[in-house]
Amino acid sequence: MSDRTPEFPDPPRHAPTLPGQRPVPAVESDAPRSPKGASTGSAGSPTGSTGSPTGSTGSSPRSPAAPPKGRSEASAREADVPGRPLDLVGIGIGPFNLSLAALAHGVPGLRTAFYDRRPAFHWHPGLLIEGSTVQVPFLADLVTLADPASPWSFLSHLRAGGRLFPFYVAERFHIERAEYDAYCRWVSERLPGLHFGHQVDGVRWNPERELFEVDFSRTGADGEAESLGRVHARNVVVGIGTEPYVPERLRPLAEAPAVPVVHSADYLAHRERLLAAEHLTVIGSGQSGAEVFLDLLRARPAGRERLAWLGRTAAFAPMEHSKLGLEHFTPDYTRYFHGLPEPIRDELLSRQSQLHQGIAPGTLAAIHDELYRRTLDGGWPDVVLTPGVRIRTAGRFGSGTRRVELHLEHLQQGTRSRVTTDGVVLATGYRERGVDDLLASLDPYMRRDASERPRVDEQFRLVMDRGVTGAVYVQNAERHTHGVGAPDLGLAAWRSATILNTLTKAGGWREEPYPLPARTAFTTFGLDGGADGRRGRPAGGAPVRTVELRHA
Repeated sequence: MSDRTPEFPDPPRHAPTLPGQRPVPAVESDAPRSPKGASTGSAGSPTGSTGSPTGSTGSSPRSPAAPPKGRSEASAREADVPGRPLDLVGIGIGPFNLSLAALAHGVPGLRTAFYDRRPAFHWHPGLLIEGSTVQVPFLADLVTLADPASPWSFLSHLRAGGRLFPFYVAERFHIERAEYDAYCRWVSERLPGLHFGHQVDGVRWNPERELFEVDFSRTGADGEAESLGRVHARNVVVGIGTEPYVPERLRPLAEAPAVPVVHSADYLAHRERLLAAEHLTVIGSGQSGAEVFLDLLRARPAGRERLAWLGRTAAFAPMEHSKLGLEHFTPDYTRYFHGLPEPIRDELLSRQSQLHQGIAPGTLAAIHDELYRRTLDGGWPDVVLTPGVRIRTAGRFGSGTRRVELHLEHLQQGTRSRVTTDGVVLATGYRERGVDDLLASLDPYMRRDASERPRVDEQFRLVMDRGVTGAVYVQNAERHTHGVGAPDLGLAAWRSATILNTLTKAGGWREEPYPLPARTAFTTFGLDGGADGRRGRPAGGAPVRTVELRHA
């Protein structure tokens, strides 16, 4: 898992507050909802549904009594009336929508609610391996790069727990993954307007009311629906994240409970079982595969490791970590990439894997150090590390056995071989969860590109028919339009601020809640005379201008 690639008990009626902050009600709507397709009343709400929103009105923890930025006093009073539509409904509460919720809480008068089907927030719990670190600096938290004074920053989390000075002395720029998870949980347990155990079942556009109807099911401890509800919102943001990817040829093994084949996303849950196996194989040459291999290596006795690490890439290579290389994860590059023609964007993405799919140099060094330490007595560790290999087929080794046989092909040599192993960890990455099923009723309104993917504008909105006056924003579902930075934690706060700035402008606020920098990189990515790649970029068949490069 690369961090350049992210759910809690039901909130109390009055969520816990920070010092100096007034409580904000978190009113839920569990009124019965008519089945899909039921007739609607003149107001657009299903018969028998109150339609009362679930959410909270944003208030600034720094100045609770401050008037809303840009909204008139009448509009602000209207926003506080119970039953009024929400300004924004969020679907999914991973790090990205949690970032948006935290920054939205600092916008007075903004009514929001966020839903997640899980009972609590946990960030990749299967990969919180002891000692593993987040690959972006701690400044890439939920809010800091948009609002350094936010009460929801990582430093505020440390201060609340009395750990600010120990962190200062520790001099850690990259924090452990478990600490990032603990920080996000700290935010989620205090931020109002978050509703875990609520699964969103569908989103529809009501043209009569010019609002989105969002249906949800409130689930119990057994995962079964206990009650239904509906809220109305002017805007929706989808942040449902990614899901583990298992190659087709390995799925039958991974789905068989008796066979010890697990995805790295579930590694810690199966770690003891895997360590008990005589021989283990890790498949995948990215960061997750490297971390799992290192953890297994450290846990096995010297000379009796019996480990294999196989990868499809030509080498166990480091991720791009040069300072200018990291400028591909800035708003400047995101804007530049978005302005390119679709075929160029697709071709670029296919060549940029090393920007986000390699291995952290520190992890590679730790693996080599551990292997070298095991040669001090004159022997070699019983491990096999082979890149450039693909799995042709896989199956059980003989009848009635739990062993697995992997049939391999070397991509450069063209040679074939096989490995018999007692357990397999599939570090085969993640794929974006598609939004088509969730937004099926909006499909007639959505505009798509030549590859039938949803088009996403520069402000992270799905491109819709003009008849849809509300906006559907997406988070981490726009790599094809915004580039490799889409899943990067370092761009979370900037993207959230961009969404809020766009949303509030359309909603009548007089000023942006989060002013953002015009330039963020030393690299000028295009020959258009603008550091951010926006001025003068050619579109379609327009002629290309000749410009002169000048020193700043």
